[in-house]
Amino acid sequence: MQTLFILAIPVACLAWTVTKEEVFREAREFCVDRSQNCDKLYKRKFFYLFTCEYCFSHYVTILMLVMTNYKLLYSDWRGYVIAGFSIVWIANVYMSLYNLIRIDLKKQKIIAKKEEQNLEEQQS
Repeated sequence: MQTLFILAIPVACLAWTVTKEEVFREAREFCVDRSQNCDKLYKRKFFYLFTCEYCFSHYVTILMLVMTNYKLLYSDWRGYVIAGFSIVWIANVYMSLYNLIRIDLKKQKIIAKKEEQNLEEQQS
């Protein structure tokens, strides 16, 4: 069972990095543009997958399941299905927690900067 929580970590990391971080900004902007401006529905949906961490985490999970042969509860195809959805869910909990932490850190930085500016103004 602990394998489930461990496998969700790289899934969350990859999904978050590709869909949110600066290193993939140009590729993500291209995908956002194509997801809104392609003429065919299937093309728009394909490019959208690279802009949504929840959607992208499904594909990273499939890759992880192929790489690890991890199954949950059952030793046949049902184990893959249950493991897949479970890993996606846990990975998205991790990403949500990470996002909350980042928001809190940004908020604290803004408050600290305002307090610093107030102190500078008082000293002037």
